[in-house]
This record gives sequence, structure tokens and C-alpha cells, in this order.
Amino acid sequence: MDRTPEPSGSTAPLLIACALGIEKLALRSGDRSAARGPVTVLRTGMGPHNAERAVLGALGEGTLRDAAVVASGFCAGLAPGMHPGDLVVADETRHTGGSSVCTETELLVKAVARAVPGRTVHTGPLTGSDHVVRGHERAELRATGAIAVDMESAATLRSALSAGPRPVAAVRVVVDAPEHELVRIGTVRGGISAFRVLRAVLPAFFEWHRSLLLPRR
Repeated sequence: MDRTPEPSGSTAPLLIACALGIEKLALRSGDRSAARGPVTVLRTGMGPHNAERAVLGALGEGTLRDAAVVASGFCAGLAPGMHPGDLVVADETRHTGGSSVCTETELLVKAVARAVPGRTVHTGPLTGSDHVVRGHERAELRATGAIAVDMESAATLRSALSAGPRPVAAVRVVVDAPEHELVRIGTVRGGISAFRVLRAVLPAFFEWHRSLLLPRR
């Protein structure tokens, strides 16, 4: 587990969880000027078990006990017509035996669209897997209604909610899509930079988080 806190002047914390070092670097290097409250970027490691362990450990500490949680990083798109560099804002994350409903998805979609104008934003169920999805598995998951898949988001949100009620969200950048299957992250070429998109979307998380702190709640 690799955690890097971002100090701020408020007491309402935000935890952003990702799996990979390159994802953490993108999220750490984005514009943080709009943050309200302490922000922690948590590198969980790959896979649902690592995500669960890291998130529960972080939320077990006093400073993050009531934190809002965003699962972020890269994902595989399932829907035809998706392209690397598209964004996925989940309305729910699905795991074996259930799902976790995301908080204020419509608001977050609008914030993401403002943060990365010109990028396509997809909304729908984000499903979890314990391995990289290829070939026929992609079609099988699409048939369930899911629009994207990754290995950590579902475990992250499930674990966060099991530790207590809180706002949760999942925002992912597509690096692998039905017509653009990826061998490894380093093969993203042709001006499509998932790293830059992920870095650019960071202010949307702060806008979403800030809206949750308003008195209307």
C-alpha cells in the first residue's frame, strides 16, 4: 500500500484510490488548487484483494474514517464505439453477489465533462474482475449491461461502504476497448494519452466532493 496525503485547510477528507504507480503519478500531478479538505491519493496495488485490504486499512485510521471515496485509474471499455481516452463515470459498481450505488453520478458526469472538454464520457455500470478481460469475456460482460470493467473499483467501493456510510464514486479512463485491444499500458499511442486524461480529470473529483459538503445535504 502506498499513500500520499495532500494537506488542506478543511476537515472533510477525500480518498482517491488507484492501483498502479502510473495512475498515482497522474492523480498526484493534476491541478489540486480546487481541493476542499484533506485529499489522500492511495495506491492499493492490483486486484480486488489488494484494493479491499488497502482501502479498509486507510479508512480504519482516524483522519480518513469519514472520507468520501473515489476509485480511479484505467479500465477496459466493453461497449462498441468506445475509444482509448474516453471516460467512464459509473452509476454503480458490480461485484460478485451485489453492487454499490455511486453518489451524485449526474453531478460528477457534468464535472468530468467540464474538466476534459472534447472527451466522450460514458455512464453506466462498471463491473469488477479478478483478471484482465480479453476476447469473448468482454462480450459476456457487455451482455450483463456493464459498460466497462476493471479489477479494483468494485472492491474499493464495497470496502468503503462496509466501513461506514459515505459518498462513493468511480471514474475511469478507457485504455482498452473492443476495437482497440491493448497488450500493455505502454502501447497507448497516436496522441491518445490515458495518463494526461486521468491527470486532467482530477479537478472534477474536487468539484464533486465540494458539492457534497454544501448545506443542501
